[in-house]
Amino acid sequence: MHTVVVGTSGVTASDVLAVARDGARIELSGEAVAALAAAREIVDALAAKPEPVYGVSTGFGALASRHISPELRAQLQRNIVRSHAAGMGPHVEREVVRALMFLRLKTVCSGHTGVRPEVAQTMADILNAGITPVVHEYGSLGCSGDLAPLSHCALTLMGEGDAEGPDGVVRPAGELLAAHGITPVELREKEGLALLNGTDGMLGMLVMALADLETLYKSADVTAALSLEALLGTDKVLAPELHAIRPHPGQGASAANMLAVLKGSELTGHHQDDAPRVQDAYSVRCAPQVAGAGRDTLAHARTVAERELASAVDNPVVLPDGRVESNGNFHGAPVAYVLDFLAIAAADLGSIAERRTDRLLDKNRSHGLPPFLADDAGVDSGLMIAQYTQAALVSEMKRLAVPASADSIPSSAMQEDHVSMGWSAARKLRTAVDNLARIVAIELYAATRAIELRAGLTPAPASQAVIAAVRAAGVQGPGPDRFLAPDLEAADAFVQAGGVVTAVEPVTGPLA
Repeated sequence: MHTVVVGTSGVTASDVLAVARDGARIELSGEAVAALAAAREIVDALAAKPEPVYGVSTGFGALASRHISPELRAQLQRNIVRSHAAGMGPHVEREVVRALMFLRLKTVCSGHTGVRPEVAQTMADILNAGITPVVHEYGSLGCSGDLAPLSHCALTLMGEGDAEGPDGVVRPAGELLAAHGITPVELREKEGLALLNGTDGMLGMLVMALADLETLYKSADVTAALSLEALLGTDKVLAPELHAIRPHPGQGASAANMLAVLKGSELTGHHQDDAPRVQDAYSVRCAPQVAGAGRDTLAHARTVAERELASAVDNPVVLPDGRVESNGNFHGAPVAYVLDFLAIAAADLGSIAERRTDRLLDKNRSHGLPPFLADDAGVDSGLMIAQYTQAALVSEMKRLAVPASADSIPSSAMQEDHVSMGWSAARKLRTAVDNLARIVAIELYAATRAIELRAGLTPAPASQAVIAAVRAAGVQGPGPDRFLAPDLEAADAFVQAGGVVTAVEPVTGPLA
């Protein structure tokens, strides 16, 4: 099994994906253990002094003015975890919780939090055992970090609350820890606060969304090319010299992908046949411009994610010169913004895909295709209601594109008076990504059927490869009406698994 070694200088996106989705094991480097121990010495020294230090010997948030005596500090750390584990609603997905815990461990190992090495090791042990704390949908405002979600994880470290075992069964956390030989931690000064003060949930979801969207954007380029081909459109608008004079990188990449898919097609360029056209509709002609803008948004979001992965987010932090200083680095605005940007771009990509699907189904605009791609129109309805489903998904995508980060609800007696709502931005983006895959799948379903209905014209070799792969995946081709939902589910599974890209790249070479 793959092992991820956590040091002091952050982790990579591939590390997060390996732990969250593939169950990779975690080891702490010697450097990390030494940094943990050195920072802990600083915290212990400050805890022994009579002067109050925030997070070490005081209360928290709006209660920071109270100096806590030594005999109450362990109770203080337990209490902050218990009281902040106040989430409600459905359980969050296992991969999200694993990413959340792993990223908090990453920051703990930076040597800036003052957490003891044994606490960090227990976090790694829990992840390695396949134990997943129960985290709820609601409870984070994305400021002071993802407080409630991280608190539910910290509660599991203490052997309290509920967690899901490797078998998927939810049990008391104490029982699961005992079954795997893991001793619950007794938190000391600052440790409770350090375990729940970060942007780890929203960051983990950003990293996973970026991975999924990278594949979906390539898939969307392919389906756009298939739709262009099925509509007998022209590939001249994809010429590199046209995109070179508007040098947005994403636009050029999308155009190149589409051109590669269409190479060798007999269906493109029929503008001057029986129904002459000067230009294709915007949804066809401007596909690279829209998908390309989304790709450039992905690139910006990836830069933000990389910076955040290299960060040590906690409050207060232990500095190399021995100071323990309060700060505002836990504010989720940088991550929240790009989560919302991605939801906007995904909604627009879904919207233009739906417009192409509708064009394929409309006999007045499809240039010779049967109404709704039906076998016997009137007796058969074809893909009429598949487009309804796609339109409903697009409509929801537009609602999900409303930015969460533009909102703020003050909390903690106005101490935390401006929050990022980054967790909410991440949660709605996950839904948007799932919906985008479904929208692309429906365009794929319609475009492949339409191409097969173009008798006497040979599609591009890359298109033939996609059609063959989709049919092998259980997605049926043209014919009389049948129960459509299983076909659409199979197409969605094919898209989500990266099947479109896998099918086309042996013909086109690697897509951009």
